Amino acid sequence: MAGAPLDTARAREGDTLDALIWRERGLGPADLPAVLAVNPGIAALGPTLPKGHVVNLPAIAAPATGVRTDVVNLWN
Repeated sequence: MAGAPLDTARAREGDTLDALIWRERGLGPADLPAVLAVNPGIAALGPTLPKGHVVNLPAIAAPATGVRTDVVNLWN
């Protein structure tokens, strides 16, 4: 990923890395290895990021959102 452009985001109070990358980019668990790779040592901070901690976000395309087919509608 050398040379790939990076954006940054700041952690909010109580943020986990999963929550931050979902909120900022719509990324999920499969994208965590790429995020961890551009943020050396971030795992040592623990499950909750310190408020204001800057996280590098690699240029990963968010998955296209579509209609969910696994949702059950109880009112039809």
